[in-house]
Amino acid sequence: MRTLLVTIALGAAVVSTQAPAQERGGWMQQDMTRAEAQQMADAMFQRLDANHDGVVTRDEAQQAASKFGERGERMVDRLFGDAQSVTLQQAEAQALARFDRDDLNHDGTVTAAERQQARAAMKAERGQNPG
Repeated sequence: MRTLLVTIALGAAVVSTQAPAQERGGWMQQDMTRAEAQQMADAMFQRLDANHDGVVTRDEAQQAASKFGERGERMVDRLFGDAQSVTLQQAEAQALARFDRDDLNHDGTVTAAERQQARAAMKAERGQNPG
């Protein structure tokens, strides 16, 4: 479930904020509140839910991600794992779990520095070079 959150938050940022991100220096440089993380997850879910039935299927996600090529395929694989569908509640729960994990000082805001520290820690856990 945690990977679903990560994927949805990342996808929402990429899809919904491409133009504003260019103006502001990128979403990875922006502070984000817990409410904003939930809003991003909700927005991405709505974009992926092609038939608006409250469930995103693997097929719906693959269609939406196809414009991103191999990167989109990896996103779908991380999003769904072995599952064939995801609900809005599951998407939100994952987004908020990732937010809480990345909010290192638990002040309700994830900063760019906290995001970088969390990413380095995840890479270290996987045995990758954090740099």
